[in-house]
Amino acid sequence: MFPLEFPLGILQKHARAGARVLDPFCGRGTTNFAARLLALRTVGIDASPVAIAATRAKLVAPTPGEIIDEVKKILQQRHNSIEIPEGEFWKLAYHIDVLRDICLIRDALLNGLVSSRVAAALRGIMLGALHGPMGRTKHSYFSNQCPRTYGPKPAYAVKFWTKRGLLPPRVDVLAVIAERARRYYGNTSPEIVGAAIEGDSRQRSTLEEAREVIGKFDWIITSPPYYGLRTYLPDQWIRNWFLGGPASVDYSSRGQISHSGRDRFVDELRKVWANAGAHCKPGATLVIRFGSIGDRLVEDPAQLVSDSLEGTAWVRSDVRDAANAARGKRQADTFHRRRSAPLDEVDVWAKWQP
Repeated sequence: MFPLEFPLGILQKHARAGARVLDPFCGRGTTNFAARLLALRTVGIDASPVAIAATRAKLVAPTPGEIIDEVKKILQQRHNSIEIPEGEFWKLAYHIDVLRDICLIRDALLNGLVSSRVAAALRGIMLGALHGPMGRTKHSYFSNQCPRTYGPKPAYAVKFWTKRGLLPPRVDVLAVIAERARRYYGNTSPEIVGAAIEGDSRQRSTLEEAREVIGKFDWIITSPPYYGLRTYLPDQWIRNWFLGGPASVDYSSRGQISHSGRDRFVDELRKVWANAGAHCKPGATLVIRFGSIGDRLVEDPAQLVSDSLEGTAWVRSDVRDAANAARGKRQADTFHRRRSAPLDEVDVWAKWQP
């Protein structure tokens, strides 16, 4: 994961007009959004429905009014047939009126009752507002006190809220959505050819589909899952529920790079680089941000990435210290007393020379 300034700075400085940009591990769609801001064609790939929803939200341009009017229509058509999750977690996570509004919007999106352009934007807004810190005077999220970047596990969250006497606020769902709609879609962005594909970048067919959308790639800017980081799917379980998943933690690892051993991890990354390279123009540039996580330090992040490039036509051209992992407040620190250690990150550059 990296800030917008990372891919935007690279593309602004180095990419020519009309360049095609790929991110085979698109996550929140940061690379794709950077490409869009520069009117470059772009495709993102990810196995996570949450990641794909977040990316698609960055590639559409409805007006704030269109989004707000759609939400008003949904919330006015109240009915009793919607599915509302039950249990202690849900009672403490959301005020009952807020949860009902969330479920009304969820139901409308799942049943295709919203136009595709507005639906993509509304999904992204809802995923961002589902959980986060409670404000003292103003609410920006729908939930009780939570981290914004991951969904807390039910047992821990219930204990946390109960011990501190925290009750879910009665949030004005429409107001939160309206504010975010104006913030994210109030300014016109360039209309570009772009897509987010839910799929596995280890599969050749997935990269073939991506190339069919925008043509051969000039740039790949990405950050694969760090070795040992297996928690993305369970950490996003509330957002996954909103997209149609179960109302419980999903501990599966479908579509994810294997973390069962270093050699297998490197081999699976190699498949991604080779598959992507097969659809690149000669001289295309690959930029990989990679690092270590606290419980599974690799001998050298740059070496692991370099090993994954061996046996492909990618030729490493540079390794740079990312030098930004310790800046700012850590996202996970809003829900825990102990602060997590910052990551050591590097940027590995390579050229496609078939």
